[in-house]
Amino acid sequence: MKLNLKNPIVFFDLETTGMNIVSDRIVEISYLKVMPNGDEESKTRRINPEMPIPPEVTAIHGITNEDVKDAPTFKEVAKSLMAQIEGCDLAGFNSNRFDIPLLAEEFLRVGVDLDFTKRKFIDVQTIFHKKEQRTLSAAYKFYCGKELEDAHTAEADTKATYEVLKAQLDKYPDLENDMAFLAEFSAYGNNVDFAGRIVYDDQKREVINFGKYNGQLVEDVFKRDLGYYDWMMKSDFPLHTKNVLTSIKLRSAFKK
Repeated sequence: MKLNLKNPIVFFDLETTGMNIVSDRIVEISYLKVMPNGDEESKTRRINPEMPIPPEVTAIHGITNEDVKDAPTFKEVAKSLMAQIEGCDLAGFNSNRFDIPLLAEEFLRVGVDLDFTKRKFIDVQTIFHKKEQRTLSAAYKFYCGKELEDAHTAEADTKATYEVLKAQLDKYPDLENDMAFLAEFSAYGNNVDFAGRIVYDDQKREVINFGKYNGQLVEDVFKRDLGYYDWMMKSDFPLHTKNVLTSIKLRSAFKK
């Protein structure tokens, strides 16, 4: 089934130095950009993460330190990459919980301003898990009837994710071929920040989603515990989480 697109959509996949969105870095990014008229363009590029790739991670995706030593850093490609995804919705496999938060962190780390608030995020893994509970390789075989060659390479995973989404739309009549619907269906929780440390309650108020203040309004915590904001700013939280907290703090101060 051809996707019903109002905006271009970028399917993408990251290979990284690890699974920590704060401390790990991208070593490869592959994207497939699909236009509303059906035209497609794709690109894969290696990134020098400026840190060693652990051997156990290389064993998964096959990318070595030697492979990326002469590649550009993320800072060197950030602006051109942002230009490619500007105005596009984003899609991936487990992208809402990992790829999008880590990509956002990389952009923020090099000072590239980004505003994802108007983007729709389609997580094909979430759709798959709600429907079938499998992995990407199994999803590809289940929906497309093909074996996924070169699994855990960014390019193969990106193209497979695109094919799986189209096949999911063919298989499930209740899935609307509409990016807003799919974004809502594949949303992971009601996050304010990408990492899900802050979430919205049923009244669209920001609530802390971890630790000793779990379930409490951020504004109320800031009023009662004056040092909590400073602690989070100095701790190992994602930059996007810190930006969200700063916005809430400034908004609260303005109310006074």
